[in-house]
Amino acid sequence: MSLAIKHSLLLGMLVFIIGLLALSQPATADCNNGVPHNFNRSYFPDDFIFGTATSAYQIEGEANTKGRGPSVWDIFTHESPERIKDHSNGDVAVDFYNRYKEDIQNVKAMGFDAFRLSISWPRVIPSGRRREGVNEEGIEFYNDVIDEIKNNGLKPFVTLFHWDTPQGLEDKYGGFLSSNIVNDFRDYADLLFDKFGDRVKHWMTFNEPWALSGFAYDDGVFAPGRCSSWVNRQCRAGNSATEPYIVAHHLLLSHAAAVQVYREKYQTTQDGMIGITLFTFWFEPLSNRSIDIEASRTALDFMFGLWMDPLTYGQYPRRVKDLVGDRLPKFTDEETQLLRKSYDFLDYNTILRIMQNQMLHLIQIMLDTRLIAALLKLLLIMMANQLVHMLTHLGFIFFRKASDIF
Repeated sequence: MSLAIKHSLLLGMLVFIIGLLALSQPATADCNNGVPHNFNRSYFPDDFIFGTATSAYQIEGEANTKGRGPSVWDIFTHESPERIKDHSNGDVAVDFYNRYKEDIQNVKAMGFDAFRLSISWPRVIPSGRRREGVNEEGIEFYNDVIDEIKNNGLKPFVTLFHWDTPQGLEDKYGGFLSSNIVNDFRDYADLLFDKFGDRVKHWMTFNEPWALSGFAYDDGVFAPGRCSSWVNRQCRAGNSATEPYIVAHHLLLSHAAAVQVYREKYQTTQDGMIGITLFTFWFEPLSNRSIDIEASRTALDFMFGLWMDPLTYGQYPRRVKDLVGDRLPKFTDEETQLLRKSYDFLDYNTILRIMQNQMLHLIQIMLDTRLIAALLKLLLIMMANQLVHMLTHLGFIFFRKASDIF
């Protein structure tokens, strides 16, 4: 019995591997997903903009010099380097601060139409609060960068915030855990619109707010690294059941405040647009059962609807409200009005898509053919042994029957 079980398991494993190889074969022939071999710009509308994107902390360097104040990422990477995979930090990064002309010229040489950058909040307002002082050296730097982008015939796209909260505000009141952040973000946005809006015509308030609320306050892997200890033992403080929703709430209100300032004070004269950058995975139900359909819609509501519904309708999705309950903050009537339709355009980030046939192709590549050969050889040996065992057993039965006859 045990031999038969082993044989069945091994046979099943081999059938599974061979099945994967067979299923993945079309991916090799169809890896372009129908994209023509001569695919080029001519397949896009004439006004389609090709560009590249960056974020301040990841590229600038000169982290705590030139008048810049520390961000939560400076403190996070220096005080807890073990929480960064390679123990690196943004002190130097790729030295964009000193090499921006060369970098922008390279972007132009690659044939792009636009350059998207984010402004470092603590570089222009070291403490995070405008009334406590502006770093004119930081303003001059971004003026020079924007001018260089324009001089190279590129369109500047500017993100107000890419996760680098000023450490001063984190220390003062907990950053995005406090509603105080809304007014400080409004003042910060107002400064940028005033200083750069004559040349910048495309603004994004936040880059992927889902990543900040989730990775920084639910999983604790982004600065400031807060979460419940049962989620991540490296977290020294936080509550994964409440803080992600509080942060999301204040991110949305900060977005609405910045949009209000832009529309009321600058949009008419500067003739620009303002939006937000969101990100989500797409979820499909496992089957056509109602429970699976509901599960996919719930997942999408928590990752995308949590942001898109307030920005469009001024309220959180019903599923999110039902499941989170009292842990989800509520919008006032005034806040609902500010949030509703608070974008001129929507910037959607998509990082990677792996279709089923592509995934199977990856599995095929990862499988070592020598392993398959070894498994096949082992299977044949076991089948031969089992055949010998069966013949021996049949021979014994035949011998016993013959004895009975004679």
